[in-house]
Amino acid sequence: MKGRPAPERTIVIDGRLLPEVLDEAMIHAVVHGFYDGIRKDDLLGPVFNGIIAAEDWPAHLAKMCDFWSATLLRTGRYEGRPLPPHLSVPDLGEAHFQRWLSLFRATVERLCPPEVADLFLDRALRIAHSFRLAIAFHRGEDSMKVLPISREALT
Repeated sequence: MKGRPAPERTIVIDGRLLPEVLDEAMIHAVVHGFYDGIRKDDLLGPVFNGIIAAEDWPAHLAKMCDFWSATLLRTGRYEGRPLPPHLSVPDLGEAHFQRWLSLFRATVERLCPPEVADLFLDRALRIAHSFRLAIAFHRGEDSMKVLPISREALT
């Protein structure tokens, strides 16, 4: 039996249609560009390089590509829980999240058109806030004092 062709999948994120220019190649460029910067950063490099062995970086980058693909393209490729590894990082604090978000913002603004950069950054700001709340709770700190980091606060 012949039916109508399946409609193309429309992805809506935060009430906005996903820009057509956002694809797997752009996600790959963002992830790899971002982590290249992270690994060289004076504050974040020692943290990431101390946790992820040199030979494990390709697998980590593939996992991060899967994460962003699932998050923005709704591919369902990511399997895992991103929070637990962050809970085990000692002394992970505000300065780390500020720097992480600043580097992420610089990466997406360099590699993506503005509407895609905004989409990536909005999601990253939400993820960072969620992680910061969970870390505070996990450490027995007052999570009510954890305020969202705004894009205006990023350097």
